[in-house]
Amino acid sequence: MKPHIHVPYDSLDKYLTFIKNEKLDLEIYFGSRTCDRLTKDDIVALKEKLDYNPALSIHSPFMDLSPGAVDSRVREVTVRRFSDVLDFAEILKPKAIVFHSGYDKWRYDGRVDIWLEGSLETWRPINKRAEAMGVRIAIENIFEDDPENLMVLARGMGSKNFGLCFDTGHFNLFSKLPLQKWLAMIKPYIVELHLHDNSRYADQHLSIGDGDFDFTALFREIQGIDCVYTIEAHTIENVKKSMEKLKTYLETP
Repeated sequence: MKPHIHVPYDSLDKYLTFIKNEKLDLEIYFGSRTCDRLTKDDIVALKEKLDYNPALSIHSPFMDLSPGAVDSRVREVTVRRFSDVLDFAEILKPKAIVFHSGYDKWRYDGRVDIWLEGSLETWRPINKRAEAMGVRIAIENIFEDDPENLMVLARGMGSKNFGLCFDTGHFNLFSKLPLQKWLAMIKPYIVELHLHDNSRYADQHLSIGDGDFDFTALFREIQGIDCVYTIEAHTIENVKKSMEKLKTYLETP
């Protein structure tokens, strides 16, 4: 299993020598400001720059966006931003695009049904376009302390092309449920994993095994699931360390 390595678009040139020497598969993050200045020619140039033909995934913008918003105007802006990313995907041909759910139980007063109504209106056309391109959609857990809203969304979409991205670091920070119970609820919908670690007091994005997330249990529970593995460490040193550590977990019988 060769992992994807998360890298912001604006950092690609800084790390390009390392990326090409290691022939890394990548998850490229496009922030909203980056999206605003990029043209089709820029994305074609990016494709040409990655001339070793890596497998790719994309992380969509998320700041200020709300795919489940009650306000339809906010959803319209969110859909336009997500559509920018789909334009890039038509050129880059990623395996998957990761989006944030936008759900916060305090903002929605625990009303998953209200959030779900807006979410389905947002995701149905986005997923239809992505599916036509052969690109899967993966919704990432962020502040969720249990996966009910994510499970309900994936079930409500009813599409094999639409699933979830399980983020180990966010789970470690926010979950009130044990790992086995969380995974039991979302396992059929996992499209991608975000792999990083922390010590449960900040979103540190440490290398795998440098915090207290139980990676042994994770890989035991998800055996047989075909999904994208993405390392979200924030330094070259931690990327290398995570890649080596990941091998030990995947090679353990």
